[in-house]
Amino acid sequence: MNKIAVIDYGMGNLHSVAKALEHVGAQLGQQIEVSVTSDPQLIAQSDRVIFPGVGAIRDCMAEINRLNIGSLVREAVLSKPVFAICVGMQALMDRSEENGGVDCLGIIEGQVKFFGEELKDDGQKLKVPHMGWNEVEQLTPHPLWQGIPDRSRFYFVHSYYLPHDSRSAERGVVGVTRYGVDVAAVLAQKNLFATQFHPEKSQEVGLTLLRNFLQWDGQV
Repeated sequence: MNKIAVIDYGMGNLHSVAKALEHVGAQLGQQIEVSVTSDPQLIAQSDRVIFPGVGAIRDCMAEINRLNIGSLVREAVLSKPVFAICVGMQALMDRSEENGGVDCLGIIEGQVKFFGEELKDDGQKLKVPHMGWNEVEQLTPHPLWQGIPDRSRFYFVHSYYLPHDSRSAERGVVGVTRYGVDVAAVLAQKNLFATQFHPEKSQEVGLTLLRNFLQWDGQV
């Protein structure tokens, strides 16, 4: 039995993620058990953990702190494959500019930035939030990229982003996209994998990523 805990702190598209995991588990012929939960015991007993998130980081961090989710994520990262999604990825960083500045979990060094009201590309103003499909360039090989062509398109919904810059390599940035600025779209450190985009909304390439996660042993 492959047990997956989807951490529930009231701030994620939890049931869409759970259904996507059940779907790819069935494709693999695996017996899987998906628990949408904030129960420390269920999370500790799981084989894999999903750390999702949508909404404002201030509200997310308030619930993460209230429920002591941060310690559960830190413990999981030490022992099993963990997949963070969207605001879940941003919550791993030191700090976010959103809501006047919010301290995050500090698991990965870096600050999440606002795209800005005057975001442009080739002189054309871009809409913020960024909502839609963007190519992701694979910077580094990783087991979760298996079967996913380089520059595949994934679905993004966000107004804040982690910059792709000179510190990207030490942060473990393995995928980058462009939306007016260079955006760190995917992070990978040891048994932790994190995406700014939503794999559960990214059709077949997103399902392939989740399918790979169900088979990943956390080794690179």
